[in-house]
Amino acid sequence: MTESSSLFTTPLRVLLLAGGPSAEREISFASGAAVASALRSRGHVVTEYDPKDGSLDGLDPDQFDVAFIALHGTFGEDGQVQHLLEELGLPFTGSHSKASRVAIRKIATKESLTAHSLPTPDFTPIHPSESAEAIRKKAATFGYPLVIKPNAEGSSLGVTIVPSSLELPAALARCFHYGPEGLMENCINGQEWTVGLIDEVVLPPVQIVSAREFYDFEAKYASDETQYLFETETPTVVLETMQQIAIEACSAIGTQGIVRVDFRLDRFGQPWVLELNTIPGMTSHSLIPKAAARMGIDFEEVCERALQSALNHHHAEVRPAA
Repeated sequence: MTESSSLFTTPLRVLLLAGGPSAEREISFASGAAVASALRSRGHVVTEYDPKDGSLDGLDPDQFDVAFIALHGTFGEDGQVQHLLEELGLPFTGSHSKASRVAIRKIATKESLTAHSLPTPDFTPIHPSESAEAIRKKAATFGYPLVIKPNAEGSSLGVTIVPSSLELPAALARCFHYGPEGLMENCINGQEWTVGLIDEVVLPPVQIVSAREFYDFEAKYASDETQYLFETETPTVVLETMQQIAIEACSAIGTQGIVRVDFRLDRFGQPWVLELNTIPGMTSHSLIPKAAARMGIDFEEVCERALQSALNHHHAEVRPAA
């Protein structure tokens, strides 16, 4: 599409937040560069800003119409930057601070999913203060293979599929490197899928086929062998079930804007929700742009729809009661 096909009649002044203080800083820059290019191609005035110190000090919200958050991980996805933008009164893309705080924390997410009777693998919290024997007992209850993951980290950082007790200590060390809390989760053997949403628009499910053990950091951002499939033999009813569960999962957490819901599909065709991503990647390997393109929505329009969602939700939040 060309600049003339913009969703907006006049250009917007966009504050693009990318970089930040998290372990996903470089991925954030890649997402930010892609988004900045897309929005500029539609005529918007984009100011790029790196909150590397975890603050927005010195920014004047009156200089911008909307903020596009391309930050991943700590500060960007955990509700911190959302809270700061709420205090500034500046509309921003993605979910509000409360939903962001829940979605970044896998334990809180899974508790919300379970409370809404949505399928998610059994889990238990783990902490470095627990003895090795206590964690081994938990693992024995789950059985192997199992999954160890940090509670609040993205891009599969610190995640390990643990095939036996021999690999458990290394998996725990990797997990706790990224934070003081983690979780042990039942491993669902099966296909990896994801479903994206742009507010009420549900994108086609994508099957992820990785040459690696699972869709880890390398498979997400570096491997050219990872495949993203739309044409599969999966029954339509299963695909529709995944889409419906994705809608309900987003409703349970209270997300808005662009969200990605990750699944494992077991051998019986049952989808299991692994997590929700409130600021999915926007790189050449990213899944939201691929799924949107399948529906005829190009990358530039995806970015503009994110802006429109931000403005719509902000206006709804500040509109006085009748």
